[in-house]
Amino acid sequence: MSKHKSRLLVIGGQGFIGSHIVSSAVERGWHVTSLGLSQRQSILEKPSTGVSYVAADITNSGVLREALGECSFEYVVNCGGYIDHALFFNGGRKVLDAHFLGVTNLVEVLDRKSLQAFVNIGSSDEYGNTPAPQLEAQREAPITPYSLAKVAATHFLQMLHRTEGFPATTLRLFLTYGPGQDNRRFFPQIILGCLEGRSFPTSKGEQRRDFCYVGDTVAAIFSALTSPMAKGQVVNIGSGQPVSIRKMIETVRFLIGRGEPRYGEIAYRPGENMELYADISKARDLLGWEPKVSLEAGLARTIQWFRDQS
Repeated sequence: MSKHKSRLLVIGGQGFIGSHIVSSAVERGWHVTSLGLSQRQSILEKPSTGVSYVAADITNSGVLREALGECSFEYVVNCGGYIDHALFFNGGRKVLDAHFLGVTNLVEVLDRKSLQAFVNIGSSDEYGNTPAPQLEAQREAPITPYSLAKVAATHFLQMLHRTEGFPATTLRLFLTYGPGQDNRRFFPQIILGCLEGRSFPTSKGEQRRDFCYVGDTVAAIFSALTSPMAKGQVVNIGSGQPVSIRKMIETVRFLIGRGEPRYGEIAYRPGENMELYADISKARDLLGWEPKVSLEAGLARTIQWFRDQS
C-alpha cells in the first residue's frame, strides 16, 4: 500500500455537506484541507482530526491565491456558497459571485499538474420548472440568480473539460438532509418545531421532492472523485423517489409525536416547480452508486441528532 496520502481540498468544509465529506475523508486516511470564510471546526468534527484549516473568500482571487500558496491537491470538492433564492435586484449579484465567480477563481488558482478530480456541487434548482423526473440531458431553466449561477458553473466546467481536459464533474444534488444541517433549512425547522411541541407555519406542502440522506450523498461524491467515467459529466444525486412536502412533515410529526404545522401560511415561491425529483439511472451507470439509507432510517438518525443537540 502506498505511503502517499491522497490530498483533498474541500471548499465549504465547515458547512453541512462539507463537514460530512471532511469526516469521511479523514476516515479514509486522506489528508484534508478545509477552506472556509473562517478557520473554525465544523459542528460535526471531533477535536484533533488532523484537518488543515484555511480561511479565504473564493470570490477574491488574490486572497484565494495567497491562502492556498504552494499547496497542491489530487482531489477538490467545491461545496462552498450558500442557498439563497433572492431575486436579482435583492442581493442576486452577490449570489452569482459566490457560485460562479468563485468557481472560475478556483480553477485559475489550483495547481492543475497534480489535480485528478474536481467535483462541483450543483443543484436540482438548475432544472427550474422542467418536467419530472428531471434528467441531466434536459435544458436547464433557472428561475433565480442562485440556480443561474449553478447552471453557469456547470457549463463553464464542461467547456473546460471539452477544451482543456479539466477533470471536472458536476453532481446535481436534490434535497440532501441529515445531522448537522443548518437550523434555517426546511428539515431542521420542522424537526425543531415538532421537538419543541410548537405550532409553526408551512406551505400547503403539495410540492413533491426528492430527499437523500447525507451519508448517501457523500458516498456519491467519493465515487465521482475516483471514477474516470465521471469526468466532464453532470450527474443527478437523489433518491429517485418523489415524496410530498406534506407527507415529510407528517412523517416527522409522527416520529416525534407532537408539533402543529399550520399548512398554507407560507406562499409557494414564484415559478416554483411542484414536481422536482431525480432520474438517477446515470448515477447508477457511471458511478456504480445508489442510495442505501431509507427515508425512515435517515429521518430517525437526523431527529436523534437534533435531540442530542438540545
